[in-house]
Amino acid sequence: MAKLLFLGVHGSADPTNAAMPFIMANGAKQAGHEAQIVLANEAVDLLTGPVAENLVPFGWPPFKEILAETLAAKIPIHV
Repeated sequence: MAKLLFLGVHGSADPTNAAMPFIMANGAKQAGHEAQIVLANEAVDLLTGPVAENLVPFGWPPFKEILAETLAAKIPIHV
């Protein structure tokens, strides 16, 4: 089992890259690895209600569903 840290720096201006740390951490957790997420710069806004509710990354489910999976998996998110 690996310990993985995913860094997010993109915000709502780039929805696909903004969601990527959460998508990758969810996948790592499902694969049996220990995952954590660190948010900096514009990515911090992803945890606010309006941004989280309305962000839709290209080719992925709405961000609110991705975030719900991250929270359900108890993946630590550091700001």
